[in-house]
Amino acid sequence: MPWPRRGTNHPTERDGLCRLLGHAWRNRTVRIARRILAGALVLVLAWCSWSIGGALTAPGTDPTAARLAEWGRHHYLGWAVTDLERVVYAIHKPRVGGTVPGGVPTVAGIGPSSPGHSPKDHHSGDPTGPRTARPPAPIDPLVTNPLPHEGQWQDLLNVNQATAARVAYLRPDASHTSYLADVIWMDPHLVKFTLFPGIRYPGQPLTGPSHLTGSARSQVLATFNSGFQLKDSNGGFWQRGKTVQHLVTGAASMIFTTDGRMRIEPWPGGTPGPHIAAVRQNLTMMIRNGHQSPLVAHPQHNTWGATLGNSAYVWRSGIGIRPDGTVVFVLGPALNIQTLANLLHRAGAVNAMELDINPAWTDYFTYTHPSAGIATPHRIDSDTQPNLYRYLKPCSRDFVGVFPR
Repeated sequence: MPWPRRGTNHPTERDGLCRLLGHAWRNRTVRIARRILAGALVLVLAWCSWSIGGALTAPGTDPTAARLAEWGRHHYLGWAVTDLERVVYAIHKPRVGGTVPGGVPTVAGIGPSSPGHSPKDHHSGDPTGPRTARPPAPIDPLVTNPLPHEGQWQDLLNVNQATAARVAYLRPDASHTSYLADVIWMDPHLVKFTLFPGIRYPGQPLTGPSHLTGSARSQVLATFNSGFQLKDSNGGFWQRGKTVQHLVTGAASMIFTTDGRMRIEPWPGGTPGPHIAAVRQNLTMMIRNGHQSPLVAHPQHNTWGATLGNSAYVWRSGIGIRPDGTVVFVLGPALNIQTLANLLHRAGAVNAMELDINPAWTDYFTYTHPSAGIATPHRIDSDTQPNLYRYLKPCSRDFVGVFPR
């Protein structure tokens, strides 16, 4: 059979061979590309499994959902976490109206008071006992038909036969009437405050033990949550001469003194003096010199936290100082930034700041000591969600311990 003439369109054996080789090359390239993509996918999945596994098995008692959310936010998936939070919030949004099942709970005061003696208050100038602050006046409820004992103080912690802390329960506003917020009053004449760093937050360098051990475990009266992660706090963390994150001038600050006192105020700037043991900053002041910040009434996303916007009614906590130096801590399940500020203000706080938010991170626990070296934690609100033994094991986040003076 003669060869086709040059320039014709008839295929030749040589052309067929070229096409065959081309197909083989393309198929080989596709196979290699698929293998590379499959290998990359395996590596990504393996890394994710290792990374998520590390987050889920890290020390501490944080719940799985909270660990996954923290992992997502740290790996540029904050948008997905926020969207999921919005879905969950829409399903479990605090209901409006109703009443509190069982009414205001009754709390039995606990603490190292002598058997057979009732706690007493010995105000400044009374020589019959330890110097204490004057008891706070009852808090006026925010609803028109208050529950029996709503806003009334109950003894919570006792030190040296005197009442060192009290708790009052009241509805946060006139709409969310089936929820109670907890307001705790603490007397700095009888208790002292210590800041404990967490394993992961605030981060390195560690400035002390991450949980209650030794004498702290034997003596602790109460613990409560601290603030946001530092990357979200718009502030810093300083303790025992170590800076974990630089302090920000003007940021709302819990200032712990070397004698165990606490102040809440905007940081004036500069290096902490020798009388300061620690400074923990979080956001901006909610209340300053007796006046609520204008940002409370007009919340901004970057001011009070990113969770579902600042107007959402979620678990929130905050802390304030009264004119006499006593400390008030507020915790509740159906609070927005305005109602949190209102409760702190009604409790007498002239300076106050928000601490943490969301059910996984907000708590106030008290402790009894049935035997030497044993601390048994108790909730003052049955609805709080964090693990009761959160601060008796290595803790991921910083927290505050309350001890007898």
